[in-house]
Amino acid sequence: MSDAPAPPLGGILETGLYVDDMERARAFYERVLGLRPMFVDARLAAYPVGPASVLLLFQRGTTEVPAPLPGGTIPPHDGPGRLHYAFAIAAVQLEPWRARLAAHGIAIEGEVRWPKGGHSLYFRDPDQHLVELATPGLWENY
Repeated sequence: MSDAPAPPLGGILETGLYVDDMERARAFYERVLGLRPMFVDARLAAYPVGPASVLLLFQRGTTEVPAPLPGGTIPPHDGPGRLHYAFAIAAVQLEPWRARLAAHGIAIEGEVRWPKGGHSLYFRDPDQHLVELATPGLWENY
């Protein structure tokens, strides 16, 4: 094993969620969160989020076998259970997001004011994944 430092990472490019009903999930992410897909098929919906991040929705059960593509093969993957992820939002957007969620009948399940000044709202998507909207001041690097 080498003690050499690892090459730098540039960020998280993709976050993948597994959904039971793709149509229902797409309606939530597109209507409630305002995301616009850049790719959709029966297995996958891909949404750009910010300048260099992608949210992937996979139809549960369709990723358990290798996915051959013209340029290579994506190995099998899957993830059961209720997952958590966060979207970064500007502090001035906290109240507009609160109002938008209420207008769509989305209950805020939790709220945290962080010691560094950040603020988080927590709610569920249709597959019960925990979605967080977080303002700066949450982590040392955000």
